Amino acid sequence: MEAPTGTAPKSEGPESAGADAPWAHLSPEARTGIGVERVRACIEARHLSLGTAAHAAEDEPADPAGSSAVLVPLFEEAGEVRVVLTRRAAHLRRHPGEVSFPGGHLDTRETPEAAALREAAEEVGLDRGSVELIGRLTPITTFSLGEVITPVVGVLTSRPKFLANPSEVQRVFDVALSELAAAEVFREERFEVLDKWYPVFFFDLYGESVYGATARILVELLRLVLEV
Repeated sequence: MEAPTGTAPKSEGPESAGADAPWAHLSPEARTGIGVERVRACIEARHLSLGTAAHAAEDEPADPAGSSAVLVPLFEEAGEVRVVLTRRAAHLRRHPGEVSFPGGHLDTRETPEAAALREAAEEVGLDRGSVELIGRLTPITTFSLGEVITPVVGVLTSRPKFLANPSEVQRVFDVALSELAAAEVFREERFEVLDKWYPVFFFDLYGESVYGATARILVELLRLVLEV
């Protein structure tokens, strides 16, 4: 099953508009031309690539209790990196119809890398051999369930052919990072929960609304490659 995307928390008080996008000050030109090698270089510069001291190596399984992993699949087309996303099936008990990355819970003694590849194969038919894993992003905790999700970044050599598993996935689609960074696509709202204010990120694009943990992962990826 897919990892929960982490729905926006229910506010116990008023909600308000949040900050502008971290990249709002950049020119339109600075938000385009994001290629795979640029992403790879940024991950290596931040010591997030596999095999560094920033996290355990692939042969060191994490404790699967309360742990999930998602694959952040990237491929380059027309000089722009595109990221693959899925829309969860409407009949799922948890987070139906939400936009997410392929992923799910870790099995016993399974690494985040192995879990992310396994789930991507099960959900969208992605050939594990076609994915070059280049690193992890920061593990995040979902608002709703307190579950820890490790994002694993994978690079594909070309646009993949997907076969969505209808029991889990309603739709598979992709979007360029430059499109996510375009003006008026990102918004932040702040919700008050137990006398604390929390930022919640949203990307609104092509009739899709991306929020929760998926949006938080995309924000980290964009901040990394745009250096903001």
